[in-house]
Amino acid sequence: MFTHYIELAVRSLRRNPVLAALMVLAIGLGIGASITTLTVLHLLSGDPLPQKSAVLYYPQIDPRDATPDGDSSHQEPPPQLTYIDAMNLLQAHRADRQAVMVAGTLAIRPPQGIKAFYADARETSADFFPMFATPFQYGGPWTSADDEARARVAVISKALNDKLFGGRNSVGQTLHINDSEFRIVGVLQQWRPAPRFYDLLSRAAFGQGEDVFVPFLTGRELKLGISGSINCWGRDANIDNLQTAPCVWLQFWVELDSPAKARAYKEFLRQYSLEQKALGRFQLPPNVRLRSLMEWLSYKKAVPGDVRLQAWLAAGFLLVCLVNTVGLLLAKFLRRAPEIGVRRALGASRRAVFLQFLTEAGVIGLAGGALGLLLSVVGLWVVRQQPADYADLAHLDLTMFCTTFIAAVLASLAAGLLPAWRACQVPPAMQLKAN
Repeated sequence: MFTHYIELAVRSLRRNPVLAALMVLAIGLGIGASITTLTVLHLLSGDPLPQKSAVLYYPQIDPRDATPDGDSSHQEPPPQLTYIDAMNLLQAHRADRQAVMVAGTLAIRPPQGIKAFYADARETSADFFPMFATPFQYGGPWTSADDEARARVAVISKALNDKLFGGRNSVGQTLHINDSEFRIVGVLQQWRPAPRFYDLLSRAAFGQGEDVFVPFLTGRELKLGISGSINCWGRDANIDNLQTAPCVWLQFWVELDSPAKARAYKEFLRQYSLEQKALGRFQLPPNVRLRSLMEWLSYKKAVPGDVRLQAWLAAGFLLVCLVNTVGLLLAKFLRRAPEIGVRRALGASRRAVFLQFLTEAGVIGLAGGALGLLLSVVGLWVVRQQPADYADLAHLDLTMFCTTFIAAVLASLAAGLLPAWRACQVPPAMQLKAN
């Protein structure tokens, strides 16, 4: 019976191709606009590290001077740590893994034939790589011993390896950074979490990843250039000596593989704050936070506000398209009142008539979904031409591909409910008498 309803729907659409085209176009435009914006929102708001996000946390403490009322409980702690606090937390080893980091820009002096250039870099500690499950093409990360020894080792990106070494295994090769030589110990595969959750403070959240990673203590010993946010307070603030100045400029992440460990670590942060207050470094009562990865993304509003606004506008446009489709379907179905009357007189039930016209609406939805898919591809191409840092991420994935057709069919069925119900209410006696 369902096959028969589809055949009837196709015949009906062929009898009035202009009206059918208008309905397909309305559905297609609404679905195309909605799927384009929802795809971008889906890509930007998804979990950047689904296999580990539940065990990664971002600790915050408050080392600032006292406020006039002496109460900091209503204030948000700084989003970064001082050098002293970061080193204390790192050396405490109270988490399963912990990593300190700061962004930087380094001068790379490549082999002859390639001009020197600047590359985005990250000074960090050895746990960074296993914590964030970074994939390696060649070699691997440096070790904690390398951190302590301030070894001159480096991990580079696939892009930099392709540029300098033609994609060959460059482990063991020398990388000239500023005026120093570093030994390459690992080459990453293509790795670009979106958003770049581990540092939402220094660079664009959806920009390209770093090309060079070096040990944090090595970078500080060589005074490599850093970039990003530096916030200081008090009379002793001196950004020329960040290792002792009352300035927050370092990001810090920990891995805790159970909720119990997370609670214990938050208590450790509170006790640490009390100890530092007793030593005279902290003036405020303990004011700590320990947000999970996804909580941190939500707090920092990693997804651009204009993307959410565009999604709401597209949803409103889809609603307008559906209202227009309802009107077109209603006009189309009620024009077939004589046909409905004959069918009802021959024994067709209201349910059968309702299902027939609802099937016709579903066929229109499938056609609209195909058009919407094409328009989504075009729309995402347009997004990729924009100057936004997330533009090149706008691609239709399998999830959104399936969503396109599901949304189109559901939208058309929703639009067809009222017209189909009105059609099945046509009294057959009146139509037969009129004819």
